[in-house]
Amino acid sequence: MTQFDKRNISMMMDFYEMTMANGYFAGNDKDKKVAFDVFYRQNPDKGGFAIFAGLAQVIEYVEGMQFSEEDVEYFRKQGIFSAAFLDYLKNFRFQGDIYAFPEGTVMYPNEPMMTVVAPLIDAQLVETAILAQINHQSLIATKARRIVRAAEGRAVSDFGARRAHNLDAATYGARAAYIGGVVGTATVCAGQQFNIPVNGTMAHSWVMFYGDEYAAFKHYAETYPDATVLLVDTYDVIHSGIPNAIRVAKEVLAPMGKRLAGVRIDSGDLAYLSKRVRQMLDEAELTDCRIVVSNSLDEFTISSLLAQGAKIDSFGVGERLITARSEPVFGAVYKLAAVGENGNFTPRIKVSENVEKITNPGLKDIYRVYDKDGHAVADLMAVCGEKVDMSTPFRYVDPQKPWKNRTFQDCTVKNLRRLYVQNGKRTEELPSLADIRAYVNHQLTHEIWEEEQRFENPHRHYLDMTPDYYELKMGLLYETRKQHG
Repeated sequence: MTQFDKRNISMMMDFYEMTMANGYFAGNDKDKKVAFDVFYRQNPDKGGFAIFAGLAQVIEYVEGMQFSEEDVEYFRKQGIFSAAFLDYLKNFRFQGDIYAFPEGTVMYPNEPMMTVVAPLIDAQLVETAILAQINHQSLIATKARRIVRAAEGRAVSDFGARRAHNLDAATYGARAAYIGGVVGTATVCAGQQFNIPVNGTMAHSWVMFYGDEYAAFKHYAETYPDATVLLVDTYDVIHSGIPNAIRVAKEVLAPMGKRLAGVRIDSGDLAYLSKRVRQMLDEAELTDCRIVVSNSLDEFTISSLLAQGAKIDSFGVGERLITARSEPVFGAVYKLAAVGENGNFTPRIKVSENVEKITNPGLKDIYRVYDKDGHAVADLMAVCGEKVDMSTPFRYVDPQKPWKNRTFQDCTVKNLRRLYVQNGKRTEELPSLADIRAYVNHQLTHEIWEEEQRFENPHRHYLDMTPDYYELKMGLLYETRKQHG
């Protein structure tokens, strides 16, 4: 098999998914309904929020999940699975339901952005693939938004494919980065697959191939007169690159009635160079020529450059975006929340000596609470189906300070989660990538407090509980500790 052969991504799972599924099958438990929550415990980079991404790929995965004869034979060769279970796999299709935040939702630790309600084996087999998609794309979308925020309105493009961990990471990373707010990508397959604007200029090898920098610039301008962006740091930005770029603008483009669109700097002291370059371009009456910079950028280096007065119009960001280098693990987990018994769902809770690892049990609803001005003041966890009426002061519990008497007043709420998959099939058409990107921008512009978006010591978004849900959790925690010590 080569990388060009068609892959069955149904096989994207940890081996223990299969050993557990075989065990459940042997115990006649395969049809019992369960609920698993997907959530994370800490925002990347000590930030104030994260962005939910990867939902579309999760839905594509569960809809297409099946095992070929080749797959089943592979499992047979492992020598530990029953013949009856292997026959069962031949006709397997996911039959569960998926409730989730809309893709692009701003989210916070410990709230389930997704819940899988499904027969036990179905819910178990999808765990790894769901986490792989959500962990990766949510991480990159969140990192991209931080970088876009640091750019303060200047364009940011994804230049990261060659430093991504593999081909899929580059492609889906570009998708997630676009959700997070970048204006385009240099990754052609992502542009084609997801309709993301693509952009790119020249490499140093172009200039080196022609030997003479002016000749290289001239040839490029003659080939792309409507989009000439010249890479000016192959030899010397100030004494060679910019003078040659100006000469091409005057001698090659101007006679065609064209303008030099931009210059790109990929090395050196970007703050100093950009200021010198801007001065030189302006003196040459090229005030509309944009300055693009790249070279190991992230939100911190971009903030530093702008604080130094750098004259930069747009940023090409590569390795530190596509790998989320500063914190490359998102950490979403998949935990059992409830088990179907006698027609109802009985809550389950995971208890730990680490308080942050104690799970929130049972089926639940997640509401976003808005003040009268439309700002999101908190998220609220409620028992599934519980009535949440904000027409009068509504009492809630802060789980970190449960002894305090708290109420929401003059507020409205929105149930954040929707049913996207029912009996293994999607329930609605999903929004376009452009619409998801716009949704992210709307939330962070109009709903989410500025204080939550700062890089240093962001305000903590509160995840509160209704009194009924808090009592459910505390009661189950008490009973579990009583039984197990």
